[in-house]
Amino acid sequence: MNYLRGFIPWIVFAAVGSEHWQWGAVAALAAGAWLFSIDRKRGAAGDSLILEQSTIAFFALLSVVAFAAPDSGLREYGGALATGWLALTAWATLAVRRPFTTGIAKRQAPREVWNNPVFLRINAVLTAAWAAAFTATAVGLAVVHAESLGSTAAIAVQVAGFAVPALFTAKYPERAQRAAQAGKVTAITQ
Repeated sequence: MNYLRGFIPWIVFAAVGSEHWQWGAVAALAAGAWLFSIDRKRGAAGDSLILEQSTIAFFALLSVVAFAAPDSGLREYGGALATGWLALTAWATLAVRRPFTTGIAKRQAPREVWNNPVFLRINAVLTAAWAAAFTATAVGLAVVHAESLGSTAAIAVQVAGFAVPALFTAKYPERAQRAAQAGKVTAITQ
């Protein structure tokens, strides 16, 4: 569940930004930079910090926009923009065949499995699940704001958008490993 730590800046933005989007963006930028610096000091590899790097870029850009145009209509779509950015990041890592979850998983997995096709496939599936969830959440939040459905609906969309892929991430790798092992056993016995 270490990957959830990377979402702290986004949570900070959601909490602070709901009232003061400029300060929410700055607070999220500070949280992202702080977490990134801690991870780098601990020796975390760059490929395990893709979301953190993307987070810093997003909140740096959003901070500039938020202070340059504080009354911008973008304010109302901050949550949708944030999760849309995460979706773009996740889809981009899949497009270049470097799923963002792979670097995160390498923090916990032994080096000898890093090039294992099952390990690589699991991370491609996990990243796709997160990318789909981020995309659905961004669209859902845009609809919530466009239709003025209120903060309860926005919170429900955001919670579902993170809880569903988090639960999938917690359960899928073990299931995929068992299935892969069963396939090997079947192949050996035939």
